[in-house]
Amino acid sequence: MLLCRRIAIAVLSLALLAPVLAVAHEAAKGRNGGWRVDAGKYHAELVVDGTSNVIVYLSDADDKPIPAAGFKGTAIFIINGKSQRFTLAAAEGSKLVGTAPVPVKQGIKGVVQLTAPDGSSAQGKF
Repeated sequence: MLLCRRIAIAVLSLALLAPVLAVAHEAAKGRNGGWRVDAGKYHAELVVDGTSNVIVYLSDADDKPIPAAGFKGTAIFIINGKSQRFTLAAAEGSKLVGTAPVPVKQGIKGVVQLTAPDGSSAQGKF
């Protein structure tokens, strides 16, 4: 009986905690006006303006900007039903920049793959 009660409490606790965990990983508005997502131990904020220019701002888990120097990136977006892949290169400050083969609008779906200076990799899903 005691074991059943403990199992029931554990299941109920997980059920109550699940929505909180799900919200923690959803896209949120970033400080630069884009959408920010988790990318491993980093945050990646995607900023697009309807042109082919793409900017990804990097920050740490506390949302403090981190230098992009030494980072490499690849963006893979679904645009007009087709997968579009292009490189993101480190720029000044916390920016990775790239040029998509076609214009990119807000709400784009895809992935940004990051390679840190130490060789570790992460990805953020938009």
